[in-house]
Amino acid sequence: MANFYSDNEDLKFHLGHPLMKKIVELKERGFVDKETYDYAPIDFEDALDSYDKTLEIVGDICGNILDPNAESVDAEGPEVINDRVKYARGTQENHDALTQAGLYGMSLPREYGGLNFAMVPYVVAAELVSRADAGFANIWGLQDCAETIHEFGSKEIKDEFLPRIHQGQTAAMDLTEPDAGSDLQAVQLKATWDEKKGTWLLNGVKRFITNGDAEISLVLARSEDGTNDARGLSLFVYDKKDNAMKVRRIEHKLGIIGSPTCELVFTNAPAVLVGDRKMGLIKYVMSLMNGARLGVGAQSVGLSEAAYREAVKYANERMQFGKAIIQFPAVYELLTNMKAKLQASRALLYETSRFVDVYKAYYHISQDRKLEKNEREEQKEFNKLADCYTPLLKLFASEYSNQIAYDSLQIHGGSGFMKDYPIERIIRDARITTIYEGTSQLQVVAAIKGVTTGVFLQQMKAYAATPVHTDMEYMKKTLADMTEEYVKAYELVHAVGDNEYLDFHARRLVEMAGHIIMGYLLLLDAQRDARFTNSADVYIKLGAAWNKDRYNYIAKSHIDDLGIYKMVQEEVIKQA
Repeated sequence: MANFYSDNEDLKFHLGHPLMKKIVELKERGFVDKETYDYAPIDFEDALDSYDKTLEIVGDICGNILDPNAESVDAEGPEVINDRVKYARGTQENHDALTQAGLYGMSLPREYGGLNFAMVPYVVAAELVSRADAGFANIWGLQDCAETIHEFGSKEIKDEFLPRIHQGQTAAMDLTEPDAGSDLQAVQLKATWDEKKGTWLLNGVKRFITNGDAEISLVLARSEDGTNDARGLSLFVYDKKDNAMKVRRIEHKLGIIGSPTCELVFTNAPAVLVGDRKMGLIKYVMSLMNGARLGVGAQSVGLSEAAYREAVKYANERMQFGKAIIQFPAVYELLTNMKAKLQASRALLYETSRFVDVYKAYYHISQDRKLEKNEREEQKEFNKLADCYTPLLKLFASEYSNQIAYDSLQIHGGSGFMKDYPIERIIRDARITTIYEGTSQLQVVAAIKGVTTGVFLQQMKAYAATPVHTDMEYMKKTLADMTEEYVKAYELVHAVGDNEYLDFHARRLVEMAGHIIMGYLLLLDAQRDARFTNSADVYIKLGAAWNKDRYNYIAKSHIDDLGIYKMVQEEVIKQA
């Protein structure tokens, strides 16, 4: 019997990170729930054991239900019947199995039927589901909507909707519209207060909505007349049982076919306001999107794991010229680099998750009592780190999932181009990760803050202060040299004093920072477990070469390059 958790020792390794003790103690608040719930942990070790045993169940379901169903779901897909979505047979089986196992709402408080899990084990579960079927991971991952309701909803809203998540009711975030994609402040779906009915009514169209026919939907809508910007938008909860929204169609997609991407029509749909008016995009959706980007990070790492395993399996089985192709340098170099990227992106995924865990735990504690001065400072610090690391994670994990899937297909050769092997589906599923929940280009726009504010440099210095084994000092020295080069690159760009010039080089600077940060994370992982040593060595060497290219480009650039760029842009527009 396959188990996607127990067959991957990297996952348990990240659950054992030293910061987990602090995270669990903050999440459990002195383990007070043990007096009320017989399944609540009594101490840190008991909590970790609970995480471990639960993830064993997730891994078993992923290996023996989700993964075997993936190909049929990809072939069958969902359909619209009488304005409603019907999942593919395998999708429904997946959902039922996870619901019956009590695995929805893992991170919610126990009072709402949840397991009160920290973000790290929840993200591990998301990675497992994504490795099995990235399309289904979208349906599973949209329980993140419950986190937004938990953080910002009234007690009445939480009491009504959160227990239903644990019962397996699905969720969706209805944000984008035909003319409002990345630019969500252009949303026009109308929310009007009906005095007679005593409710808000939604009218309009939403497009590209993942799992759009969910039981519980968070809807971004324009509640303020005469506005055209973010200040006129509010967030609402729509309940499917009111039957005032129709599914116009399901998009025919390249990948993640099991996940229904819908166009929706709301007609006088009753809805409940979440939090305060006018804060829908400015506050609530930003929080929701950060959670979604962490989810795409987990999805991307799961896809990378699946693609890497398919490549190793095929390379060991495929015989050419009298030996398995894994013995050829061109193949085993690809596999070595793929593993280094996989483990680097996973290290970044769980580092980001730990940052999110700490600041969110403090946020929920602050709702019950005033934080102490040191607690407020810690919350602020971890919030800052999470804000900078989340777009960095989404950028790198999604780009690496595409690169690893590409290389896996290359190792398969012509066979991988056929539907006989899972890699054909995996590479199609991976492609969307650099696009939705903010394209890679938009992640750079968000992550450049970590460069300009010095947050990334601060973390590089913090990592560098950690002692390493003597035989690994050479890697630390390389990372120190890379850091010095990164600082010089930023100084060259900053000295020009032109924001557009900074934007022009933003991706180069962000990527340089990411290579250094992930190099340090792998090096520090290798201090705890020597099996990461090879990936750390490989990734740091690759990162040094990649950063040298970026530094040389910046160093040889001149402000005139921006002028040339503008001329090219104007010529392209003219030709179009």
